[in-house]
Amino acid sequence: MNILIAYATVEGQTRKIAAQLAEIFENRGWQVALQNTAGMMEFILNRPDAAILLAPVHAGRYPTPFTHFVRQEADWLNSVPSAFVSVSLSIVSDNADERQEAEDYPTGLLAETGWQPLAIHHAGGALRLAEYDFFKRWMVRRLSRNAPAGEQKGDREFTDWAALELFASEFANEVGRRKA
Repeated sequence: MNILIAYATVEGQTRKIAAQLAEIFENRGWQVALQNTAGMMEFILNRPDAAILLAPVHAGRYPTPFTHFVRQEADWLNSVPSAFVSVSLSIVSDNADERQEAEDYPTGLLAETGWQPLAIHHAGGALRLAEYDFFKRWMVRRLSRNAPAGEQKGDREFTDWAALELFASEFANEVGRRKA
């Protein structure tokens, strides 16, 4: 089977998650096209059997080029089994309101674009303090001032890799059932 895994990334965690999904599907014997939506002009596979799109949430929005891509390709995406992975830090928050807000982010994207994926998975993002400029580091530390001291100072990854693998397996099984 062929699958398109297309992603948008801002700080690199979504690209890392997309690469892990690609590896999972390749290990299942699938042909994978892994593409950044920012540079995609056309599909490199003639007719993918399925698609998974991934995008991070920053300041309550998905990247504009990603949203544009989804809007442009919604008809095609709706014609094949597809799934969406929304990446955010809010999804792993201790605050129930923040988690609920993160769970609701895809609703706006789907309403705006007309895309109707079969499945949505929420993945935790990452903090990469060493890569941020002074202002961004200051803002992140200020926003996380209630976090334990060690978590304020260093980089931290919040992606649940086991949950991602389970999501991928369930999606692959569903695609297989639909193609049988």
